Amino acid sequence: MQAESNTPIVSARAIRESPLGSDLTDAQCRKLAAACGAICLEVGTMLLEEGHSDDTLYVVASGSLEVIKPTGGGDTVTLQLLHEGDIAGILGFVDGISHSAGIRALTNCELIALDRKDLEAQLVDDPHLVYEVMRAVVRSAHRILAKMNTQFVEMSNYINHQHGRY
Repeated sequence: MQAESNTPIVSARAIRESPLGSDLTDAQCRKLAAACGAICLEVGTMLLEEGHSDDTLYVVASGSLEVIKPTGGGDTVTLQLLHEGDIAGILGFVDGISHSAGIRALTNCELIALDRKDLEAQLVDDPHLVYEVMRAVVRSAHRILAKMNTQFVEMSNYINHQHGRY
């Protein structure tokens, strides 16, 4: 996505400072920045709705969001907090499945948005760029899974009164 003045909406520096740019060259950061868009959310605005599907990956550039799940009666439970550098929408980006939870802005937020088709357009000219971005996405998914596994073990220990910590 480009602005009218042909200036990228997202800067190469923003890409470099995000998890997506950690293994990219400066030229690749400029290329990826040109393919990305920027989203600003006000407090309380939904980024993603549970059950909705899209092909967009989101990187939190600033602000905080909460991953929420309805519990019934209009109430929700917060599953996770997202802060600067966190990535959201991974499964939808990778395979287009619908979101299993919603994401709502806790503060005013700025996000970098990358559509799958815009990343795939780089495959012919710079497949290494696509490879490095996907590595960053997998690393993020791995961190989320590791955290969930740790939380599961802690919860199981608490429920079963194991290991003397509870």
